[in-house]
Amino acid sequence: MSGSEDLLRELAPQVLGAVVRRYGHFDLAEDAVQEALLAAATQWPRDGAPDDPRAWLVTVAARRLTDLLRAEQSRRRREDTVAARALPDDWLSPPADRPRPASDDTLVLLFMCCHPSLSPPSQIALTLRAVGGLTTAEIARAFMVSEATMTRRITRAKQRVKDSGVPFRLPKAAERAERTGAVLHVLYLIFNEGYASTSGPDLHRPEPAAEAIRLARMVHRLMPEDAEAAGLLALMLLTDARRPARTGRDGALIPMAEQDRTLWNAAFIAEGVELVTNALSQGAPGPYRLQAAIAALHDEAPTAEETDWPQITALYGLLMRGSDNPMIALNHAVAVAMSRGPEAGLGLLEGLAGDDRLSGDHRLHAVRAHLLEMSGDEEGARAAYQEAAERAMSLPQQRYLRVRAARLEPDVPDRDRDPPQPVA
Repeated sequence: MSGSEDLLRELAPQVLGAVVRRYGHFDLAEDAVQEALLAAATQWPRDGAPDDPRAWLVTVAARRLTDLLRAEQSRRRREDTVAARALPDDWLSPPADRPRPASDDTLVLLFMCCHPSLSPPSQIALTLRAVGGLTTAEIARAFMVSEATMTRRITRAKQRVKDSGVPFRLPKAAERAERTGAVLHVLYLIFNEGYASTSGPDLHRPEPAAEAIRLARMVHRLMPEDAEAAGLLALMLLTDARRPARTGRDGALIPMAEQDRTLWNAAFIAEGVELVTNALSQGAPGPYRLQAAIAALHDEAPTAEETDWPQITALYGLLMRGSDNPMIALNHAVAVAMSRGPEAGLGLLEGLAGDDRLSGDHRLHAVRAHLLEMSGDEEGARAAYQEAAERAMSLPQQRYLRVRAARLEPDVPDRDRDPPQPVA
């Protein structure tokens, strides 16, 4: 991805937040911002980026929004509609391209997208689109639904936000409590898409992950008493700490057990461990605190061999009690295999094979391949690696899985075969 594309992805939610704060009209504002981003993608490589890219984007988006509102007013030709849909120049808020207010527009936008008038899936989908910058296809994969279904869901959500007339401001404490669950969930999904891209040429996309961490810090500062908000921030930091060692110079995936742990971000690990340690003392732990505790066990192990797999298995067991997420069950199977042997993990995978949410996912086949290789079934492992590679959308994942399969070909000498390791 080029520098301009990176910058536009970073600025998109900030510009949308600024335009909605100043002018309202969330549904049309998103269209206007998308057109401004397209104009920037066309002009900046040719003419050079402006001195203040954010202000440039806001100005272009505001002009386009004015055009869209005038077109809509012209179509409707009704005084009540015209009065309700004042043009941007009639608003009294400060200009959107002035320095941003103390309360970050992106955080306000995040809570607005999680308005209680929307269903939880719609809240998350809309926020991933408006704040996370994910494509509809990426969001559909995260929800394990078709792209057409997700397009309809996001369109309905935008219409509901428009009809609700929700003001562009941070909700009060009581309102925040109603939206916190959706806010944390969407930040979790944005981070996951950045840390482990579901598609494309790169294993990870630093910008969405960094933005999710930035927003998680803001939510934690806004609600310091919320232990799950602290747990989510800890989980992101402890996971992202391993990112520098996840890929080789050629961009190839390196499993956690083979990573150079001296490359891990020690500052993120220290901060994350402190956060989760404090959060775990605040009542029964929820899903983010439990996942952060698992990540801390991985990060604090001096070597892969010293990983406390029995404790990780127990923590995944607790997670499964409060969730039917198939990915948690899949990770639990890996932990069981690492602590009790591959046959025990393979037995659990048999029960997951019939879950429609996992049946088409490459990760189920990749885990099965690893466990078959650990058990000594090289032929079965090779076939499972090939099946996983066919289903993977990420090119680095595809390459890694195909290399694993190729190393199990009968004519490959044993000395050229690496021991199987769970994917990071």
